[in-house]
Amino acid sequence: MKIVTTNRKAGFNYHFLDKLECGIKLVGSEVKSIRKGSINLNDSYATIRDGEVFLLNMYIAAYEKGSHYNAEERRVRKLLLKKQQINKLADKVAQKGFALVPTKVYFKDALVKVEIALAKGKHTYDKKNVIKDRDVKRDMDRQIREAKK
Repeated sequence: MKIVTTNRKAGFNYHFLDKLECGIKLVGSEVKSIRKGSINLNDSYATIRDGEVFLLNMYIAAYEKGSHYNAEERRVRKLLLKKQQINKLADKVAQKGFALVPTKVYFKDALVKVEIALAKGKHTYDKKNVIKDRDVKRDMDRQIREAKK
């Protein structure tokens, strides 16, 4: 499994409740661009329409050696899940405050896979606590390093 990109911003903005691996429907030039690492998950999200799951606002750069048939960079892409999985997600997303957020894109054998998470948004005070804890840990590590000198 080769991880291409992760969505670190999503980990800061959301509490992840459940993670799910799914395939994604891509064009050949998009796969080549992903192999190069020209992909960005910031501000992307998944939605359920008509019993299908779609990934919106994911950026995949156009492949420079591709033809004029390159796909749009921020087009809507279909995620490949079983009907039972989609129904389970639809029930949970219908509740207030839940969203489907992509957390990482990776290759599993030769296939591109996307990990989506059922997430609930964090409050501002949760985010402030995370920042505070990170600063405290950094200060403690710094003091330990200085004490060892």
